[in-house]
Amino acid sequence: MALLLSLLTTLVLCSYGPVGSLGCDLPRDSVLLSKETLVLLGQMRRVSPSLCLKDRRDFRFPQEMVTGSQLQKAQAVSVLQGTMQQTLSLFHTERSSAAWNATLLDQLLTVLHQQLEGTKSCMEEVTGKEASARTAKDLTLRYFRATLWRYFRGIRLYLQEKKYSDCAWEVVRMEIMRAFSSSAKLQERLRSKDGNLQSS
Repeated sequence: MALLLSLLTTLVLCSYGPVGSLGCDLPRDSVLLSKETLVLLGQMRRVSPSLCLKDRRDFRFPQEMVTGSQLQKAQAVSVLQGTMQQTLSLFHTERSSAAWNATLLDQLLTVLHQQLEGTKSCMEEVTGKEASARTAKDLTLRYFRATLWRYFRGIRLYLQEKKYSDCAWEVVRMEIMRAFSSSAKLQERLRSKDGNLQSS
């Protein structure tokens, strides 16, 4: 199943050639905010990962969506936006508030909100361009959003299954760190390649 998903994603990505800038630039501080998110997530650790080995789970983060060489800029921004939106939703809950240090959690939510607003502005700029008529109906964007939704749904179901235990939250924290590490690299590509994601 994982192989089939990977092959399908490759086919979808390759159906669109690499493009240059679509007239949308992420805020200059987007990479710094992403790194700040990783720092905060690291500081939020409450349980040693070695105590939670039996709770580990492979959530199958769709890595191909942030490393694909044929990724268009609007698609890449959509992936970033979806990741931040879903992460913000995951941590902005009563269960999450009970699990984490309140100060660090508030800081994390603030940084996530700032990043989300930046990607929203970027996407709005894209949809204001003539080329965005196709982008808005792009099946690839829908596919990416659906894939991200399934990924985060798996995380939420895992937390429910584990009854929101400390170890379950620790496993999720590490997973989100891995996801954001990949997202940070994608943001760096967006900033450094002037929208051309053909090479890393």
